[in-house]
Amino acid sequence: MKKPFGTLPDGSVASLYTISGGGLTAVISDYGATIVKLFVPDKNGICADVVLGFDNPNDYTASGTFFGAVVGRNANRVKNAAFSLSGKTVQMTPNDNIRNNLHSGPAFYKDRLWTVEKATKSSLRLSLFSPHEDQGFPGNAQIHVTYSLDADSTLRICYDAICDKDTVFNLTNHSYFNLAGHDKPEKAMDQILSMPARFFNPDDAESIPTGELRSVEGTPMDFRTPKPIGRDIDQDYDALVLQGGYDHNFEVFTAPCAILSDPESGRTMSVITDCLGMQLYSGNFLNGETGKDGVRYCKRGGVCLETQFYPDAVNHPEWPQPFTKAGQRYHSETRYRFQF
Repeated sequence: MKKPFGTLPDGSVASLYTISGGGLTAVISDYGATIVKLFVPDKNGICADVVLGFDNPNDYTASGTFFGAVVGRNANRVKNAAFSLSGKTVQMTPNDNIRNNLHSGPAFYKDRLWTVEKATKSSLRLSLFSPHEDQGFPGNAQIHVTYSLDADSTLRICYDAICDKDTVFNLTNHSYFNLAGHDKPEKAMDQILSMPARFFNPDDAESIPTGELRSVEGTPMDFRTPKPIGRDIDQDYDALVLQGGYDHNFEVFTAPCAILSDPESGRTMSVITDCLGMQLYSGNFLNGETGKDGVRYCKRGGVCLETQFYPDAVNHPEWPQPFTKAGQRYHSETRYRFQF
């Protein structure tokens, strides 16, 4: 089902597409290829929208939250907004802490109207053409994102891309989840998170990884035993103090790489991915944004579980690399599997 979402400043119209499957319903916009709503039943069969978002596209443009959006070509941060590729320096636009780059901005994918290539009852395939030197990256890139709601109550996101020059592909989705319902932001940090990750990336004061892979053992970063997200978030631990909470990449080496649950509603979400990293972000910079249905999203009113290459991997050859050769197909898949 398709319906209008709103008119953009250039006069173009953003649309909403509804897909259903496995007891789930998702509402996705062609503006930013954004997940606007995601309805999941609770243990009593009552559905709630479990992602944060806005009621019109222009609020998405104005906001720096990246609610529900696809991020690319390179998600997360790049130190000094530059890196070397095929013997040449790729210069991006500094848009974070004066000199670094965040999410390949300021020409974000979230602020672009994507093309809907195919819409079915349970899936939506969108595409975006990113020309040579767009965001500073070499090559003309064709990018596809497919959202599917599978019979096993899974939201599946498939990313596919190809470019005519050596380039970077590191795509993710920036949804903020609250399994109690987006309209209950005060309950987000009470939800139980489990992650098998043994290591994480500490960041410096500019949120750039230091290069260290630090053990979670004996630290507030250890989620190998399930615990409420907010239990240790304000501990006097350097990595948490610097970021004002969780905003760190964790290793991914097994599936699921994360399990989030809300005991009160009975909703549980497992994250399965072929990526090697995942950013845990506890919504530290949410600041009372007025979202869907007039809900005010307070600080830490949602949690992001963003699958990715390690942040600033382009400047760390010792880590898995997001570089893709000319003509080589990029594919990545992340599944959010719900139980209720």
